[in-house]
Amino acid sequence: MKMIRLGNSDLVVSRICLGTMTWGQQNNEKDAHEQLDYAVANGINFIDTAEMYAVPPTAESYTKTETYIGNWLKHQKRNSLILATKIAGPRPDLTYVRGGSKVNKAQIDEAVAGSLKRLQTDYVDLYQIHWPDRNTPIFGAYQFDPKREREATPIREQLDALAVHVKAGRIRYIGLSNETPWGVSQFTRMAEEHNLPRVISIQNSYNLLNRTFEYGLAETCFRENVGLLAYSPLAFGHLSGKYLTPEGHGRCNMYAGFGQRYEKVNTKPASQAYVDLAKKYSMSGTALALAFVNQRWFLGSNIIGATTMAQLKENIQSEYVTLTDECMKEIEAIHVRYTNPAP
Repeated sequence: MKMIRLGNSDLVVSRICLGTMTWGQQNNEKDAHEQLDYAVANGINFIDTAEMYAVPPTAESYTKTETYIGNWLKHQKRNSLILATKIAGPRPDLTYVRGGSKVNKAQIDEAVAGSLKRLQTDYVDLYQIHWPDRNTPIFGAYQFDPKREREATPIREQLDALAVHVKAGRIRYIGLSNETPWGVSQFTRMAEEHNLPRVISIQNSYNLLNRTFEYGLAETCFRENVGLLAYSPLAFGHLSGKYLTPEGHGRCNMYAGFGQRYEKVNTKPASQAYVDLAKKYSMSGTALALAFVNQRWFLGSNIIGATTMAQLKENIQSEYVTLTDECMKEIEAIHVRYTNPAP
């Protein structure tokens, strides 16, 4: 397993990261522990979770994933693992999260304490803001709308609050998620100007159907030394090809509105083109999609997720797939034809 240093930190993470958002909805605790054991046995040292998980979030499933991980983690050698979690940002339907989730000092303090208790650990290696506290387009929205402006915690105040936990040793490093070039630039500038913790990573969606990271964020993260943690590398399963037939089954048709980011006109034809290309090179759509992300120069780690052990095994095997220059050129040709159909 290839190992990659995240940003300017001393965190060295496996190129494949184990994502956990199905644990507590589609997967039970036994499934979660089986996946964790297999992943670690196959070279993965990086586990990503969030207080909001499982997904889709409900008052009943909220915090279940962290609890499952904590029950496993207490039996592991803690310093051999890199554990990441996240604080939820504002969302109207998350009233059960601290009475209405925000990213301010009081809620950061409460969220950190809650995650540490559930994870049964004294510290997390990477603590991320799941999505911005301010108004910005996320989760499939792609146009900034100033009419949606709302009261938000200033970035300086967020960093001040996080710095308390970094200084106390409860958090080793901080990261962002679902962020924009402006957001990354502001966080890094504030950190430099006020001697506050510097973000080392950004967890954003990145896959063959959504390469918007390459526009603006790639340069920003290169210049600021911030590594990409790519989530949804299979575009919620679309790039496996399973939704190309009427009988295709998965989260996008199990939960109403769950896959809205991919309910766009060119998702299916683009997915079909990539699956056909994979067949041409005698591999699955899954292998092609994951290997593409694995080979990007800006990658910090590729966050895979699975509901079955068979899926997990195939996803991890992508670490050993190398796409040829010819294949990469054909990917670019499809990308030009179907440019970011699901941003």
